[in-house]
Amino acid sequence: MAEVAKPVVPSDELLEWPKKDNRRLLHAVFRVGDLDRTIKFYTECFGMKLLRQRDIPEEKYSNAFLGFGPEESHFVFELTYNYGVDKYDIGTGFGHFAIATQDVYKLVEDIKAKGGTITREPGPVKGGSSVIAFAKDPDGYLFELIQRGPTPAPLCQVMLRVGNLDRAVKFYEKAVGMRFLRKIDRPEQKYTIAMMGYADEYETTVLELTYNYGVTEYTKGNAYAQIAIGTDDVYKSAEVVNHVIQELGGKITRQPGPIPGLNTKITSFLDPDGWKTVLVDNTDFLKELEDNK
Repeated sequence: MAEVAKPVVPSDELLEWPKKDNRRLLHAVFRVGDLDRTIKFYTECFGMKLLRQRDIPEEKYSNAFLGFGPEESHFVFELTYNYGVDKYDIGTGFGHFAIATQDVYKLVEDIKAKGGTITREPGPVKGGSSVIAFAKDPDGYLFELIQRGPTPAPLCQVMLRVGNLDRAVKFYEKAVGMRFLRKIDRPEQKYTIAMMGYADEYETTVLELTYNYGVTEYTKGNAYAQIAIGTDDVYKSAEVVNHVIQELGGKITRQPGPIPGLNTKITSFLDPDGWKTVLVDNTDFLKELEDNK
């Protein structure tokens, strides 16, 4: 009788790598139907800064990078406009982005004055004391506005819905190296959320993973694309992801290596729910920013 091959167990050292790695959330990439309109809305209504812009006519798209501080140290948005496409499907899986502000009421008034849409007036959350509001941008993306004290990360959350919260938490801990920060269960509203990040959520941008009771699958649409995370070693990080995928699910979508013509090393993968993450070499990323100045 042939001997059954034993599964290869990843070394403890390899699985420790994401915790030792120098990681941070770099940007969220999503598509918009009118780049100038979105830049105007984000700068005038939210107070973001346009950091850089580029046009790639040979590939028929343009990018704009916006945020509350330089890309070298802050999480920012990478907006993509594809020539001739003015509308996208956000799907049911993407939830919202969040912005922290010291005065939600004033921010809401400013947004209204600029013609923005408020979908939830400012006030305390149900069952809690946090003061929040919700706004909608011209493409239909939702923004949670959260009242907080001064923070180095005003662009503070990306909320994604998942079909199995425990599995998602394990994946982002093991494959992405994030810390589990806290869990909030709201049985009366039939959802549970888990906050994941690389530091305390008042200090950095976090992922808010949401599980709605009984819902295991969501549509992804074609609007939201991915998050990008910096790493000191794309190859070693990809090896870890590959091991974790065998256990929890997911898929490597791009093997580690340099982007042709740019030489920035990246790798990309899908989590068990199909959400995409790109890991970017930290040194290459900083060089790319320097070359674009």
